[in-house]
Amino acid sequence: MWTDVVDQNEFYHSPLGHVAQRMIRRRIRQLWPDVRGMRMLGLGYAIPYLTSFRGEAERVVAAMPAQQGVMHWPRHEPGLVTLVDEAELPFADLTVDRMLLVHAVEQSETQRGMMREAWRVLSEGGRLLIVVPNRRGIWARLERTPFGHGQPYTNRQLRRLLQDNLFLPVDTARALYVPPSQSRLSLSSSPAIERLGDRFFPQFSGVLLVEAIKQIYAAAPPAKAVRGRRRFVVLPDGAARTRGPGKFRIDARRRR
Repeated sequence: MWTDVVDQNEFYHSPLGHVAQRMIRRRIRQLWPDVRGMRMLGLGYAIPYLTSFRGEAERVVAAMPAQQGVMHWPRHEPGLVTLVDEAELPFADLTVDRMLLVHAVEQSETQRGMMREAWRVLSEGGRLLIVVPNRRGIWARLERTPFGHGQPYTNRQLRRLLQDNLFLPVDTARALYVPPSQSRLSLSSSPAIERLGDRFFPQFSGVLLVEAIKQIYAAAPPAKAVRGRRRFVVLPDGAARTRGPGKFRIDARRRR
């Protein structure tokens, strides 16, 4: 079940959300240090982690599933967000070089369809990076953050999911050892906690990150009837998100 985009946005604007974003983004950048000239796609609620790539990649687009809802991004700039059906992405084959899935795999109700679509749109040398809650970590046990919703994974389970959908895992990382607490002491000590956790307690990280490449030598995904590929839905500058899947309104005052 998808977490509403409004709730995700509120979390990432909280002090705890800022800390989580920094810790996870640091790991993502370690795995993908150079994306110059590449086309990037984020699926789920990936916008907190896409921002740092905008000045480097050729193109960065965020795809938000209809069941989750959509919001304008980036603020005060032309929209880079499209509303999608995660099992029928509105992109041509082999058009994405890097694909980031955050708050997506663990919440999707059509997981296999989503993974097959990721396989389809990735270029032959493309790479997929999945961020999911760690089943052994404390973040997956508390529902007050987006990481406490959906199905958490172990490293073995996530790698099996990738292999079953024609991906080959090539690298693994862990992040988010700081406890999900709003305590000032905990938040201010987060860099030190992160270093200690990564060194001594890696199995208890809050999230797992697994990078994979597509197996182009494997059997192609089975053909399916397609009603018609969905197109981009770019939000106008004055759009504001309201609760409910895929709903937004336009503030006329901002359009003037």
